[in-house]
Amino acid sequence: MGRLDHTGSDRDVVLLVDDAPQSLGPLCTELEARHYTVLVAGDGAAALERLDLVTPDAILLDAMMPGLDGFETCRRIKAEPAWAHIPVIFMTGLAETEHIIAGFAAGGVDYVVKPVRAPEVLARLATHLHNARAARLAREAVDVGGLGVLVVDGRDRIAWCSPQARQWIVDCFGDDAEGPCLEWLRQSADGANVQHITDDGRMIVAQPVGAVGLGEMMWLLRPRRPDESPASRLAAAALTPRETEVLSWVAKGKTNRDVADILGMSPRTVNKHLEHVFEKLGVETRAAAAALASRALGG
Repeated sequence: MGRLDHTGSDRDVVLLVDDAPQSLGPLCTELEARHYTVLVAGDGAAALERLDLVTPDAILLDAMMPGLDGFETCRRIKAEPAWAHIPVIFMTGLAETEHIIAGFAAGGVDYVVKPVRAPEVLARLATHLHNARAARLAREAVDVGGLGVLVVDGRDRIAWCSPQARQWIVDCFGDDAEGPCLEWLRQSADGANVQHITDDGRMIVAQPVGAVGLGEMMWLLRPRRPDESPASRLAAAALTPRETEVLSWVAKGKTNRDVADILGMSPRTVNKHLEHVFEKLGVETRAAAAALASRALGG
């Protein structure tokens, strides 16, 4: 039997995992009254078996269970790409800081203390479902656009990458690509682009986009041929009209103050435009950008 994806369902699906599910009867009643579809698993192993058949929209997970406890169950869920997006909320009678930290470290997004209070669970659940849905839509937009996007978390792990980014990384670094890829990205200094050339002459460029969460960094990947013409590099950079104007005057030898006077803007604004131009072109200096533009324009 294949896995069922309930993403498009009118009713959100919540998986409750607890070794004493009878104690969650009132919570199940409240969830069903709010039009959730509720599934129940009695332990971690049963939860993983459920996930092989059905992809829920959220998981409420007991932290302390015999056998496979909630922390290890969550780690296994987050290690599986098909399940990693599901928000996991821990239910625990353990309010000590070390256990709360362990839950977040395992991949949980939140926790509630037992005995659970249905209104609190419903409020937290609604928030995390909304956030997860927004993140999913953003990922799908990236996937449809064929963009190479990579996110590295605060523990120096690849937290997420688009299918196109995954393909380029495997092409460059092989099947066991995460370690070599992260080592490559660490070569970036002060937010500069980094390049990698494969044995067969193909090049991939990683551009740091910026922080997107607590300790998370987003990178934009794009392929480039070492022999790529200046004109094609300019076209691929997708400069804005204003950035193109600024670059064209710089290529003609104008200073930032000259460009500012010509275009009616401040030198500081000219400098900001040039910073964006450098990032998009994958160059680090004004001279390199001007030389590339000059060659592209036949100057």
